[in-house]
Amino acid sequence: MILFPAIDLKDGQCVRLKLGDMQQATVYNTDPAAQAKSFEEQGFEWLHVVDLDGAFAGHSANGHAVEAILKATQNPVQLGGGIRTLDHIETWLSRGLARVILGTIAVRDPSLVIEACRKFPGKIAVGIDAKGGKVAVEGWAEASELGVIELAKKFEGAGVAAIIYTDIDRDGILAGINWSSTLELADAVSIPVIASGGLASLDDIRRMLQPDAAQLEGAISGRALYDGRIDPAEALQMILNARERAA
Repeated sequence: MILFPAIDLKDGQCVRLKLGDMQQATVYNTDPAAQAKSFEEQGFEWLHVVDLDGAFAGHSANGHAVEAILKATQNPVQLGGGIRTLDHIETWLSRGLARVILGTIAVRDPSLVIEACRKFPGKIAVGIDAKGGKVAVEGWAEASELGVIELAKKFEGAGVAAIIYTDIDRDGILAGINWSSTLELADAVSIPVIASGGLASLDDIRRMLQPDAAQLEGAISGRALYDGRIDPAEALQMILNARERAA
């Protein structure tokens, strides 16, 4: 299990949104690179980065901040937000990203995701963001008619490294992960699933470490880390203990 600390970028700053609303953004750090370095020093193994402006614009909008993050940390970084073409994917991977996250394009053009997985094995994750059980696109601004599992199954056997599943109705409000829908998705596909949206406390970490959640790759934490609701050392020790028990 991996706990992924999140850096969401808006106007070059590290922010958290409430329910995916760009008008409800709280700035937590004006220096995303410093935040990335801090997470590494706290013991986190990965970093989850989202270019919020890029997700709405359909192209990278916080490239300089992402490049600064990549220079500041040795941790592998996964990036989502506005990545819509094979050239764009290749460009970011060449700059040192461990994984790119494809969201809107996974709905609009699933064949591009499949081609990307073939061309960049192990480097492609799919972001599935759901509101009311339906997949949302364009930075969560538009709803589709696709169900979460329906979309996920399009990529079975394609080589997708992970599915990052976000319940928008819980994101940024510390309501707790939607474990029922997250585990339902994880049971429906063989692709590893990363839980996102609403992680609120160490109780969510404990829940993630239960046997029925063993198929998850991990979970993403944002506001709970920034607000101090989760102690990083305690959370990471819980995960380490669980790994040792499973070894």
